[in-house]
Amino acid sequence: MTELLAYDGSGIDGGFYTTVTGWAQDTPHWLDKTIDVWSNLGLGLFALFMLWAWWQARRADSVVMARVLAAPVIVVVAYLANSVLKSLVHEVRPCQQLHTVTVETCPGVGDWSFPSNHSVIAFAAATALLFAYRRLGWVAMLFAVLMGASRVWIGVHYPHDVVVGLVVGIVAGAVLGAFAGRLAPLVERLRGGALGPFLGAGPAAA
Repeated sequence: MTELLAYDGSGIDGGFYTTVTGWAQDTPHWLDKTIDVWSNLGLGLFALFMLWAWWQARRADSVVMARVLAAPVIVVVAYLANSVLKSLVHEVRPCQQLHTVTVETCPGVGDWSFPSNHSVIAFAAATALLFAYRRLGWVAMLFAVLMGASRVWIGVHYPHDVVVGLVVGIVAGAVLGAFAGRLAPLVERLRGGALGPFLGAGPAAA
């Protein structure tokens, strides 16, 4: 495949990246460690958000349940789309290109930087949840911003990797989330069958 960008992305925002990683070096170790743990494990929180949404949707109408069930599918689709971009744009990790001291150990050669998978997953999940439960979606969106920022802070991504990941995640979440409600008739039929205990019976069960 033809590569769409040069290997070195430092000319885009490498200066800002080194500024942020410099801040991280001047930050107390406990805070850097907290951000590092969040950056590596925080995606599990979005899974919990989707699980909570499913639990609530068991007592909601079938449109809401359809949107909730679509959320993890949307995340997978967004991740796959992002993987295609990564295969086209072989951008070297900033910590390899700029040889900066980082909070996180620099990923190995061949582990491409652009776009940020963590950002794509977080923003796709948050956007999908907005269609089902707006308040929960906005809370998830806040944590998605924190996830994206943490990827730059620990030194594994340029800011533009995160921004493009944000765009991919939001676009996938918005396009597919808007369509998901149309699957409500299917969910309604499934609620009357063997999957009824899993899907709930809608508002009448409340």
